[in-house]
Amino acid sequence: MAKKKTEEKLEFQAEVSKVLDLVINSLYSNKEIFLRELISNASDACDKLRYLALTKPKLIDSGNELAITLSVDKKAKSLTVSDNGIGMNRDELIENLGTIAKSGTTAFLEGLSGDAKKDADLIGQFGVGFYACFSVADKVEVISKRAGENQAWSWSSEGAGSYTIVEGERANQGTTITVFLSKESKEYLEEVRIQNIIKTYSDHISIPIQMEKTDGKETTIDQLNSGSAIWTRAKSDITDEQYKEFYHHVGHVFDDPWLTLHNKVEGKIEYTNLLFIPSSKPFDLMNPERKHQVKLYVKRVFITDDCEDLMPGYLRFVRGVVDSEDLPLNVSRETLQHNVLVSHIKKALMKRVFSELKKKATKKPEEYLIFWDNFGAVLKEGLYEDHENRDTLLELARFKSTNSDKIISLSDYIERLNDGQTEIYYITGDDDQMLRASPQIEGFKARGIEVLILTDPVDEFWLSMVGKYNDKSFKSVTSGDVDLEAIKHSDGVKKAKKEKSADDTQTAKLIIAFKEALGEAVKDVRISDRLTDSAVCLIAGEGDMDLHLARMLKQQGQTDIQNSSRILEINSAHNLIKKLAGITDELSKKEDLANMAHLLLDQARIIEGEVVSDPTAFAKRLNDALAKGFM
Repeated sequence: MAKKKTEEKLEFQAEVSKVLDLVINSLYSNKEIFLRELISNASDACDKLRYLALTKPKLIDSGNELAITLSVDKKAKSLTVSDNGIGMNRDELIENLGTIAKSGTTAFLEGLSGDAKKDADLIGQFGVGFYACFSVADKVEVISKRAGENQAWSWSSEGAGSYTIVEGERANQGTTITVFLSKESKEYLEEVRIQNIIKTYSDHISIPIQMEKTDGKETTIDQLNSGSAIWTRAKSDITDEQYKEFYHHVGHVFDDPWLTLHNKVEGKIEYTNLLFIPSSKPFDLMNPERKHQVKLYVKRVFITDDCEDLMPGYLRFVRGVVDSEDLPLNVSRETLQHNVLVSHIKKALMKRVFSELKKKATKKPEEYLIFWDNFGAVLKEGLYEDHENRDTLLELARFKSTNSDKIISLSDYIERLNDGQTEIYYITGDDDQMLRASPQIEGFKARGIEVLILTDPVDEFWLSMVGKYNDKSFKSVTSGDVDLEAIKHSDGVKKAKKEKSADDTQTAKLIIAFKEALGEAVKDVRISDRLTDSAVCLIAGEGDMDLHLARMLKQQGQTDIQNSSRILEINSAHNLIKKLAGITDELSKKEDLANMAHLLLDQARIIEGEVVSDPTAFAKRLNDALAKGFM
């Protein structure tokens, strides 16, 4: 008596359920891509098996060429995609079909708007892969057998929150996916429709894609794709549409490529590369675990998509393939690390990418702005990590500034330097508009001095590594040793400020009163030449950590950073400061002055995005000051 197979019913991971719901309800305008995704996955499975079989030939069942086979059962209303690739065992079925292990998945799902059309566009950034078939299916069945293992497994689901898995039967290694089509999706049972989809999306795939047909008496098999690796063909023989569909295949995305780089290198080292830069930003781009998506082939045989030494981390948005003629076919992933040939290819690929980006930045600056908006924050990581290419990256870098509505280059900034200006001024923070309104840049704007607005977290780190550009040092406007008086500006600015300022003697007494009241809460209190509209601001002392960097490190839980007390600068021309300076000789106002000192310090902290250390005391002082103002 045959042993009864135990069927397990398992719940989808919560993230999978959300993605399935998104696919089913949003992917209404481009449902046909489900077939492209299934074929891409089958192609990857065959590529992986072909690589493993180089050292373990018995993994491939004898007499079988690697292929992808499609068949239709109109009576059952099903479309089947079958491959004889690497296959999956039970655990892999659960991991690959029941779980989304992609980094940043939660952040992606939290970013969904609820607007079906907008969310459908986001799918392309995520890459739904296998789950796309639920946009056309009432039910999906998968039978798979891992190469080198004896047991096959059957997986099935209706996409409603759970799936079942049970021991299955399959003669050879590989995977068969049967999609039971919904009533609205019967068009995908028609051979002409299937052929058109294959020609549109998958003609470039090097694995044969076959259509199996049975008329009751005999079975015929027709190949639907040309089956040649697209990167081996001449550029003149490839259409833009074919490039685009290969990009979709290799990247598992829906957007169009922003830039396509296809070239063959001959000489001492021979290789072909077909690389793409996306036109939209991947949802997990800023996740530190994210790697580049460039596949390495040797003589058209897939080797790996996980060769870290092929592309630097700050170019992780690049997708595509590199096919080497010189690496040995049986090269292992381990020996690829620090391989001289791989290192040479990497440098050449980077040089090629930089060259094309420079062309875009020079000849088509408006298009380059799109690239920079998507990937500028990542490219700037190279300023911190890659000393060898730092000068090139500085030329490619673009920045927001106080003197321009558009982003500018550092060379643009240098051309606009004021007379007497020897430094490149910048301010860092989290929000562009808040930085533009910051008290610290008032004096710079009044003098017409341009300030770079830096809002990417990486800015705090590369600035200290780079130090200079074109012999001009980078200087934070929040630094205590900024000397604005050395930079030429109109006499009207100086004169107007001097006429409005409080009496020097009274201001000096106010500073003494503030220092006494604040004690160690500040390093110093002094008159500011950077303030024009605000009463006070905080700055870093000479040699101290930048205000924004210190705040970032605190937020990340680093408690061993330097003392966070700062210098409080006061605007002697501000009406409030002048009024406070005028009562310094009145002994009865000493407590009021002390309270105002603390209020102004808390105000400066709030402007910097810091939390008031004692909210209760702050509220009491504020209420007292308001009450006295109305009396």
